[in-house]
Amino acid sequence: MRPRRLALATFAALAAVSTGAGAVEGMWVPQQLPEIAGALKKAGLKLNPRQLADLTADPMGAVVSLGGCTASFVSSQGLVVTNHHCAYGAIQLNSTPQKNLIETGFNAPTPKDELSAGPNARIYALESIQDVTKQVRGALTAAPDAMSRSRALDALEKQLVAACESTPGYRCRLYSFAGGNTYRLFKNIEIRDVRLVYAPPRSIGNYGGEVDNWMWPRHVGDFSFYRAYVGRDGRPAAYSPDNVPFHPKHFLKLADKPLGDGDFVMVAGYPGSTSRYALASEFDATSTWTYPTVGRHYKNLVALVDNAGRRNPDIAVKYAATVRGWQNALKNYDGQLEGFRRIGAAERKQAEEQSVLAWLRSQGARGRAGLDAHDRLDQLGAQARAHRERDLVFGQLRSTGVLGAAMQLYRTSTERQKPDAAREAGYQQRDLPSLEGALRQMDRRYQPQMDRELVGYWLLQYASLPASEHVASLDAWLGGTDAKSVDRALDRLGKSKLGDSDARIALLNADRATLEKSKDPAMQFAVAVMPDVLRLEDEARARAGDSLLERPVYLQALADYRKAHGQAVYPDANSSLRITFGNVVGYTTTDGSKQPPFTTLEQVAAKATGKEPFDAPKAELDAVRARNYGGLADKRLGTVPVNFLSDLDITGGNSGSPVMDAQGRLVGLAFDGNWESVSSNWVFDPAMTRMIAVDQRYMRWIMQEVYPAPQLLQELGVPESR
Repeated sequence: MRPRRLALATFAALAAVSTGAGAVEGMWVPQQLPEIAGALKKAGLKLNPRQLADLTADPMGAVVSLGGCTASFVSSQGLVVTNHHCAYGAIQLNSTPQKNLIETGFNAPTPKDELSAGPNARIYALESIQDVTKQVRGALTAAPDAMSRSRALDALEKQLVAACESTPGYRCRLYSFAGGNTYRLFKNIEIRDVRLVYAPPRSIGNYGGEVDNWMWPRHVGDFSFYRAYVGRDGRPAAYSPDNVPFHPKHFLKLADKPLGDGDFVMVAGYPGSTSRYALASEFDATSTWTYPTVGRHYKNLVALVDNAGRRNPDIAVKYAATVRGWQNALKNYDGQLEGFRRIGAAERKQAEEQSVLAWLRSQGARGRAGLDAHDRLDQLGAQARAHRERDLVFGQLRSTGVLGAAMQLYRTSTERQKPDAAREAGYQQRDLPSLEGALRQMDRRYQPQMDRELVGYWLLQYASLPASEHVASLDAWLGGTDAKSVDRALDRLGKSKLGDSDARIALLNADRATLEKSKDPAMQFAVAVMPDVLRLEDEARARAGDSLLERPVYLQALADYRKAHGQAVYPDANSSLRITFGNVVGYTTTDGSKQPPFTTLEQVAAKATGKEPFDAPKAELDAVRARNYGGLADKRLGTVPVNFLSDLDITGGNSGSPVMDAQGRLVGLAFDGNWESVSSNWVFDPAMTRMIAVDQRYMRWIMQEVYPAPQLLQELGVPESR
């Protein structure tokens, strides 16, 4: 290993906001907020920025993660608000063809009528953040090679998490920022009893469906309510009828001033991931292969399920959440690809990278480490992409239906032979409740004939790969690579017992030897391919170990370059808590049309066709026709606002995030971005990037006039207004 300087940057060194950097760009970590106080105040924030940096105070203490979406407490009784599409999985789990809550909506008149959101539903309330960079860097520096580095990080992470979770009821996670220049340990209260309280019908909560997804103007009531429950002792506990509502220390209050054009807004949430600091080669691989290829597969899978669902309503209901996830992803990919072409993203990324490299060369010896790190990262990326088609197909195959269940069960048995601290992440003692929950709820998202079609799709994709991309163990299990071999394999899998919940749960605690003797064809698949799975994991782990050394060095060099040129510097999103801010504002589309920042009730009615996805319910259309605004009309609009735009910087994971005004009060929920903003995950475009949110006044109007929930309005502190 050649000697090099390992950057030990802190967020203070990474934060750089100048007059040349737009305040709307950036998903800022809370620790940076005092440093960008001037930009926050200029945008219109009335609170002290240091108040936002206090994660246990008001309003930040009310913001929670759902493990993929964001939400917020809105009452002292544990009431939580998020997007309808974030609660969609829970709605689907509680639906049947005979009682389809997706279509009809759900409104619990009393707490005892609330429904479990599922055994794996979680609410994570942040309690503390600890900087552990010194410990992590010490462990990585002491490791002699790439594999050792990867294993050292894994071991230390488990040690830190175990200590953090020594008190029951907590869930902890180690986050890496800026490519590994900073590490922080997040400690969360893990609420395991989550219940569905209210969800409007699909014709409100998903009005416009995939046709309108990522589009503006929008007219969707994308909101739902959960409630958090704990044991009678106040500690997190699994679902039980005896549990009581959780009492958060802080909850958001609804705004008491109408939101208008130009007003300050901010979002606190858990954005999933962005790649704005990725290498040009990584961008090219994503734009030319990953998005087109995965998008094509998702389109094929959606068509398979749609066709089957038209023949069998049980399939339509059970796979509704899965299909919606595919549809959202593939439309996102299409939008990103269109955006890349529109703004010349490939050329921009290449030009920026060349400028960084030229600047590093101009630094002489000081720039050498960054240049070397860049070259090595390029090499590692090429190695990772060498077998990407194989890795995609093989990965999808072993996570589908009964094959996925078999892989989980067998891997659990093999990991159980090790001490808990040495087990693979996801298979430790702390993970067993989630594993069991996934195996139990599979019944609600599985149908044998549909599973055969999906597994068959991926087996045929595998069979069509070049021989050099085949996996020896899978070839042996399959017994050939033609369509007849696939059909025979599917016939064998049709005899698997793992489609039955009792059979799956019975094997959860089975030992490795028992599973290796199993005659179940799905389990035989898992046993056969596991050696190759572990081999491929080790290859990836070795590359990750090299990246742990190189990525921080290059990203520190990139941060230095940006800081020297007066540009904003903030870490890429990584599912940790962030704040973004800006103002309510419309935009001008590429064809020159000016888009106002608010949509209205009358536009909902104008868009209605009576057919899905524009089948607004009769109660809503009647209320609009009667101009029954229920005291919620905005005088400037002359009607009730529905959705609104702002120039905030968000991405996936921000769904359900509270949109707050200058006083920290709730004005809406983030749920989407406009079509032109989708590519901002890679290249930020301030002129076109807009966040779309549902206005809290529309939420209240729906609960008051269309799908009444007076009990919730009262709990929110806003009884019916006329």
